[in-house]
Amino acid sequence: MRPIILKCPSCDGNLTIARLDCPDCKISIEGEFTPPALLKLSGAQIDFVEVFIKNRGVIREVERELGVSYPTVRARLDEVIAALGYSARSAPDVSTSGDRGSRRRSVLADLKDGKLTPDEALAALNEPRTKDD
Repeated sequence: MRPIILKCPSCDGNLTIARLDCPDCKISIEGEFTPPALLKLSGAQIDFVEVFIKNRGVIREVERELGVSYPTVRARLDEVIAALGYSARSAPDVSTSGDRGSRRRSVLADLKDGKLTPDEALAALNEPRTKDD
């Protein structure tokens, strides 16, 4: 089966789903159907979501699998959140979780392992904290 096309190849307009077919009983349903929000993500965003879900949302595992830093994973996750129409700030931020020492150790370990550049580590360590920290 081919992947679903969401943009018109002629004018780049949004396509709608107009017909659903059951391959088992051969029934067809016609109408105008809205695709789920997840299908509106780019291919790269869908790939990221698959890796994120496969790793049960454990950012450290996503970092390892994709070979990117913590700030990069967070940025990609924020892009997906925004693409789905939500505020990226509505998601809990592990950097504000209250266990500042654990977060600091994690960033420093990533820096030591070469997973973060010094600038990325500094940015991660300087992320705004909540009053609970």
